[in-house]
Amino acid sequence: MASPPRRVSSPLLYSVASLPLFFHALPIYSSFSSSSFLSRFLSSSSSAMAPQEAAAATVTTHKTSSNDGSPARKNRITVVGSGNWGSVAAKLIASNTIRLPSFHDEVRMWVFEETLPSGEKLTDAINTRNENVKYLPGIKLGKNVVADPDLVNAVTGANMLVFVTPHQFMEGICKRLAGKIGEDVEAISLIKGMEVKMEGPCMISNLITQQLGVNCCVLMGANIANEIAVEKFSEATVGYRENKEIAEKWVQLFTTSYFIVTPVQDVEGVELCGTLKNVVAIAAGFVDGLDMGNNTKAAIMRIGLREMKAFSKMLFSSVKDSTFFESCGVADLITTCLGGRNRKVAEAFAKNGGKRSFDELEAEMLQGQKLQGVSTAKEVYEVLSHRGWLQFFPLFATVHEICIGTLPPSAIVEHSERTPN
Repeated sequence: MASPPRRVSSPLLYSVASLPLFFHALPIYSSFSSSSFLSRFLSSSSSAMAPQEAAAATVTTHKTSSNDGSPARKNRITVVGSGNWGSVAAKLIASNTIRLPSFHDEVRMWVFEETLPSGEKLTDAINTRNENVKYLPGIKLGKNVVADPDLVNAVTGANMLVFVTPHQFMEGICKRLAGKIGEDVEAISLIKGMEVKMEGPCMISNLITQQLGVNCCVLMGANIANEIAVEKFSEATVGYRENKEIAEKWVQLFTTSYFIVTPVQDVEGVELCGTLKNVVAIAAGFVDGLDMGNNTKAAIMRIGLREMKAFSKMLFSSVKDSTFFESCGVADLITTCLGGRNRKVAEAFAKNGGKRSFDELEAEMLQGQKLQGVSTAKEVYEVLSHRGWLQFFPLFATVHEICIGTLPPSAIVEHSERTPN
């Protein structure tokens, strides 16, 4: 760990302007007429995409027989996770499996069993009322969603696994599933976070691949779960490595009239966007809690996007600049800084002058849901410290130091001068 930083009071905004040359200027896109864009986009989800991606995003009906005339194997889906976003994912998927012949109707959803205040088991409540009464009350999931409290049983027979749990639980989940799933299984991660090990950072998609021996795509985007649950228009990005066919299958599984999914061949870029934006959202929450205003918040978001891009490209040279202009990038950053749970709890933290811990506020405000930004900020800080990069990422470093009480929330607009190892 680097030695404690020496503080100076020069503004963060000024300091960022002099960062090294790897902070490339973000491209500026031409404006378009927004009045007609949404209707055109809904009628043809591929119209605003590059030609090579349009075919992948178009929802098609899979054939029901193989080349030799025998019935094609139907895909079985299990959603591993049942929180707010996991329940919404199950709802999206279930609406498609019931109408598409290439998928089994039933969507299994692994539920971490809880006892409700009424004494009823959460899985029983979901299966009886077709509703996650704790994490997504008032929303019907689809009669083909079946909750299962047994993790191994829930995934047995499934060849498409959707992982959507807090990232800090994933290593334990993978260890429980190792050796218990088929060789032909495909996975997708909706999880925003990463593991930091002695050898360096490990993205959750890589953790799944390494521990389970399966290919893993990712899905990230400007996706506040409660808005998608009531079918408000939204977008998402599927990141894939080489197999565009499986990416198309995931696009087909998630896409609805109100949820448009675009494939991008950039797993690390898509996943890091979804991970790092939570750190920026913590910063935005500090700004809101201190009533610093919209100008300051916009500046923090801009600086955060630049640090997201630089950090991603320094870790993985394959990350594409264009990924930051997909839903997983700038759109997710905006929506999370305006309405996400990380922003909300960070605002309360700043209003209390940092005197109430994030753990305490999380338990009080989120009713069992988990923050990702605080733990991700810690993990990012460990990477920056280990590699001697702290001086290049003043916003990321400052967020972590505020979270642990080393700095007051007001330090979010101050620059820390650091000497890298």
